[in-house]
Amino acid sequence: MGFPLLTILALVPLVGSLITFALKGNAGKYTGLFFSVVAAALGLWAFIAARNGTDLSETHTWIESIGAHYALGSDGMTMIMVLLTVAVVPVVLIAEWFVGDGEGRWATNVFFALALMLESFALFCFMSMDTLLFYLFFEATLIPMYFLIGGWGGPRRGAAALKFLLFSLAGGLVMLFSVIGVGAEAASQGKASFLVNDLAALNFDSTTGKLIWLGFFIAFAIKAPMVPVHTWLPDTAEQARPGASTLLVGILDKIGTFGMLRFCLTIFPEASKWATPVILVLALVSIVYGALMAIGAKDLLRLISYTSVSHFGFMVLGIFAFTTVSIQGAMYYMLAHGFSTAALFLVIGFLADRRGSAKVDAFGGVQKIAPVLAGTFLVAGLSALSLPGTASFVGEFLVIAGSWQRHPIITGIATIAMVLSALYVLLAYQRTMTGPVTEQVATAIHSDLDGREKFVMGALIAIILALGFYPQWTSDMLNTSAKHFVQQVGMTDPMPGGNR
Repeated sequence: MGFPLLTILALVPLVGSLITFALKGNAGKYTGLFFSVVAAALGLWAFIAARNGTDLSETHTWIESIGAHYALGSDGMTMIMVLLTVAVVPVVLIAEWFVGDGEGRWATNVFFALALMLESFALFCFMSMDTLLFYLFFEATLIPMYFLIGGWGGPRRGAAALKFLLFSLAGGLVMLFSVIGVGAEAASQGKASFLVNDLAALNFDSTTGKLIWLGFFIAFAIKAPMVPVHTWLPDTAEQARPGASTLLVGILDKIGTFGMLRFCLTIFPEASKWATPVILVLALVSIVYGALMAIGAKDLLRLISYTSVSHFGFMVLGIFAFTTVSIQGAMYYMLAHGFSTAALFLVIGFLADRRGSAKVDAFGGVQKIAPVLAGTFLVAGLSALSLPGTASFVGEFLVIAGSWQRHPIITGIATIAMVLSALYVLLAYQRTMTGPVTEQVATAIHSDLDGREKFVMGALIAIILALGFYPQWTSDMLNTSAKHFVQQVGMTDPMPGGNR
């Protein structure tokens, strides 16, 4: 395809960001929303074109002396992440329409502009097929995200933003050494290149490959986030605005699991297999630990962050089980989790804005005053616990089914988290929404969801149910990508009753 659709898709929100920065009041809001909708339309166009077999990839020489390229791709995993990104951003902007009217350092147009900038950088990350290009945008996403966290939210938002930045910069610094390492290895083997496909054809010796692989994996494990490098996430989610947390956990953190597939498995198959036993244990710990911490969380926003630690553990389990079904499930879970997390963060944001707090003990009997709000909270929670019929169920089921083929004991232990997820969701609903109306709730909450808020929640719930009841529309693309990753690590799917 001669038309540079992918480049235009990624640049539209960046251009919109610059214009939105310059406009004040409603002009800034509507301009930001307009550009996010245009990006969504372009993203849908690109997804449909790629799904129909059109090659949208773009490759141009960038820095010839070191083999760096401006290279964008449109494989199945990439386009799923593109679709998630362009769909979530306009929903977040509508949900945070009045964010600048409350406590915050800047007006609403700045929030919108930063969100669009983050969208642009995230799209470049997901589409990059050159390791150096990916790294530059991987680091660039930290800039708008830092200000989105620190600009609006709770009283300790500055400290939370700094903690996020320090963890992310540490991961990025480690990755930088690995990026330099793959470039040096490519040059030493006769072809200077940072293209993923070229690097995948190199022969890394065992020691060098493991060290370079480790740098990539540490950066992606921080981003994902996995235990024990997850501690920045609960603090950030508790202090940031719900819209900022949605962009962080729903989109940005997916770069972690995305990177494990794109770089760790593709470029370093032997090192990935070598580290698999340790990674599977870390994934299992993340799954169970995140669920247990969610049960005991006293803040609803922290609760969601811990559920995400658990869910990312499932994704990593699926990736490193090395079966077509498990990897396909991990990629679908990435998509589903983005929407279910958005629904949870945003509905709790609507609730906290009314009450002035997101603490669990600050609520009680909300369903009697705001039944629609309570109902949407329940549906979003049921999606998080992977109720059949929701998108998360498809991803989680595929991960468990595929992982069981090769690691039945670890997978069996991981299913404990499915029971725990029912506990943390239903207990949270019971403690906040049911029972008698507390005096604090009666005093603070006087209205149910308005039209704008119903639109936001209705759109997200519709997507969650559509993905849950009709996953086939992505199955061919994801199945092709999953088979590619399994072949890349030199594995074959276990035969029924055969050797694992």
